[in-house]
Amino acid sequence: MPDSNSVATKQSMLAQYSVEHCEPVNPLLEEIVEFTLANTEYPQMLTGRQEGRLLKLLAHLCDAKRALEIGMFTGYSALSVAEALPVDGILITLDINQSYGEIARGFFDRSEHGDKIEIKIGPALDSIKLLAQAEEHLRYFDFVFIDADKPNYVNYYEAVLPLVRQNGLIVVDNVHYSGLVLDETDDTNARGIKNFNEHVKDDQRVDRVMLDIRDGIYLLRKR
Repeated sequence: MPDSNSVATKQSMLAQYSVEHCEPVNPLLEEIVEFTLANTEYPQMLTGRQEGRLLKLLAHLCDAKRALEIGMFTGYSALSVAEALPVDGILITLDINQSYGEIARGFFDRSEHGDKIEIKIGPALDSIKLLAQAEEHLRYFDFVFIDADKPNYVNYYEAVLPLVRQNGLIVVDNVHYSGLVLDETDDTNARGIKNFNEHVKDDQRVDRVMLDIRDGIYLLRKR
């Protein structure tokens, strides 16, 4: 049998190999990484190059013009998605943390794609309710990325699904939650993720596939 340490080492090397063979990122995204690592309490929340390039590619593939992000952090994922949007596209990004909003806006203002991004600060479910009350042509989204507080994942999903056009895509992050989804655990975040995964796995309103990328990504296409 292969040595477990050597298997783990090779898996780590392959993960880095995969990152290195993704499309390069622009210097501003690299600056966001450096800033986040040096100045935030939870830098592991950063999307990163591999997932960021995947978000950009997926937004391209579904011809997204209107996108919604739930959970912005320091702006890496928002700028990644915005790269894929047309000049008149819009990404509405929701976060409850005012300081993160200020940090992200500083980066957005320096990007050629920053004008496509609209930040809304406050409880995301409240913001989604307001979006649902907009005029019909402003109510629907082609692409949604969910990466916010884990206990609310089911609530976010149910709130945004009616706002996603047919064949639109929902991408959900952290669905492996560091492997804790395999365990019986009292961790509130892990239980929120497990509840979401079970809620979605037989949902006939969407086509779905879970990918073993970073901390797990769920791709959901609205039927």
